[in-house]
Amino acid sequence: MSDEQKWLDRAIDLAVANVARGGGPFGAVVVRDGAVIGEGTNMVTTDLDPTAHAEVVALRAACRDVGDFHLPGATVYASCEPCPLCLSASLWARVAAVVHAADRHAAAAAGFDDAVFHGLLDPTPDPEAWPMRRTHQPSPRSEEPFDAWRAAPDRTEY
Repeated sequence: MSDEQKWLDRAIDLAVANVARGGGPFGAVVVRDGAVIGEGTNMVTTDLDPTAHAEVVALRAACRDVGDFHLPGATVYASCEPCPLCLSASLWARVAAVVHAADRHAAAAAGFDDAVFHGLLDPTPDPEAWPMRRTHQPSPRSEEPFDAWRAAPDRTEY
């Protein structure tokens, strides 16, 4: 198993566990030099905070861990394609890359349709125009968080 798949699996595990705790089906891990420096899950409904997306929570934890608001050389591994908020936070943190398992279409199929936000804020879909690498790395487990979400009878719809 590649390191990228290992970190994506960790993000997926976080997302599935978060659904069981009543949170959203998203997880993220920030890795630098082969070590986890931050992890996060979607806490939007549990914390009543629209900015508490998994990637933002993980970036906050990573910044506290290293004592800096910039994370050069770090990679964010996310269970799903980051929304524009999370991509912007990753840019501000100066991470080197963002790698995700599921894509925005899988999120939309589970009720998380942020396509309008992508359309408003991502007028340049060309990945070469970005200062950080963006990679969609599909995983056999990509749908697990959304399957858990759909099966959760007490979920809070977005």
